[in-house]
Amino acid sequence: MAYFISRISEFLWGPFSLVAFLGVGIYLSFRLKFFQAFKIGVWFKSTILSLFKKEVRKTDDKNSISQSQALFSSLAACVGTGNIVGVATAIAQGGAGAVFWMWVSAFFGMITAYCENFLSVKYRFKNKKGEWFGGASAYLKNGVGSDFLAVIFSALCTFSAFGIGNMTQANSVSLSLGKSFSVPPAVSGIVTAFFVSVVIFGGLRRIAKFTEKIVPLMSGIFLISSFIVIIKFSDNILPVFRTIFKEAFSLRAVGSGTMGYGIMKAMRFGIARGIFSNEAGLGTTGIIHAASDVKSPSIQGMWGIAEVFIDTILMCTVTALTILCTGVWNTSSTSDGVQLNIEAFATVFGNWAPYILSICLVLFSFATIIGWSYYGEISSGFAFGEKSKLPYKIVYIICAFLGCVMKLETVWNISDIFNFLMAIPNLYALIVLSKEVKQP
Repeated sequence: MAYFISRISEFLWGPFSLVAFLGVGIYLSFRLKFFQAFKIGVWFKSTILSLFKKEVRKTDDKNSISQSQALFSSLAACVGTGNIVGVATAIAQGGAGAVFWMWVSAFFGMITAYCENFLSVKYRFKNKKGEWFGGASAYLKNGVGSDFLAVIFSALCTFSAFGIGNMTQANSVSLSLGKSFSVPPAVSGIVTAFFVSVVIFGGLRRIAKFTEKIVPLMSGIFLISSFIVIIKFSDNILPVFRTIFKEAFSLRAVGSGTMGYGIMKAMRFGIARGIFSNEAGLGTTGIIHAASDVKSPSIQGMWGIAEVFIDTILMCTVTALTILCTGVWNTSSTSDGVQLNIEAFATVFGNWAPYILSICLVLFSFATIIGWSYYGEISSGFAFGEKSKLPYKIVYIICAFLGCVMKLETVWNISDIFNFLMAIPNLYALIVLSKEVKQP
């Protein structure tokens, strides 16, 4: 059964699915006249630079969160192991050229995220408690006019939350603490489950306040550590960029002896890891962006662009440069993403490298667990009724414990299948409703 599930996952996330994600992004980019590129000053000023303004950081609406809290909560969900382990694995399996295709994925993913957020705000509605409900389910229901697809999406999102958003991330927490600090898996599970319960039972506002603090902290630790390594090997930066572009279009034979296989391999792992990292196209991040106090769909759409930029263009690129500039991707005998990062960090930090990386992985993984908890909670309430939210939270906490003590290869594959199935109605909705999405 595990083998069967694995083959289904490989088939679904093969070339056709990657073309679907990329194709929708290209289509939307043409419709919006490549807004993410030609109006970079507009969205950058309206999002990242505006973080210094009080009005985007605070809100008096008790049923909403601020624009910056929506950004950090969404980043918490998508900035995870994919930014560290996923990028390293893409390079190990797809070569340096995978980084270029990761950038391509992010470039078109920016406009996909813009459209998802735009439609989420446009079609959001309030439930009986006065809480905002948005995301793909909202625009499938009120935009496309399909209650069936809306419920299917929410059900798939709920199940995905237990796997890709929880157990797999908890497993990373357990492995990191076990390898570096000799913490038993059961202890990691109990501690993780306890802190998850403390945060998620506090509701959306506690989740938002928590992520608003942990995301800058974890990002800062990782970026500063990575920049120290990159600066030491700064002479290699330009040669590395040349290698990235050269290998992205290399026609050399790789393994099979088939011309062009190198390009396909780089494209596959680069695009796939880009999607896994920023989640553009899955329809999930709009769930939390819809809870923002913003009134303009286009404003929240631009926060989606900023989110993909920070997650993939910034964070993933820094990870890639750390590995490539140090040269460990060529000299190491391992294809394990964690080990590659440790070896890169060890060139500067020596024996401290595993500890630094473990702290980063624990923070990244835990933040993802918290972010995805909200996606699953809102989705379960829509698909199975509001009364399902409490049982959902209890099961979610149990899964956080189980993720720390179990081997999860099959869980990863099942989660990938749910993610793919979840993306189908979302991509369909983006195409159908694309004419309604406008520039600011």
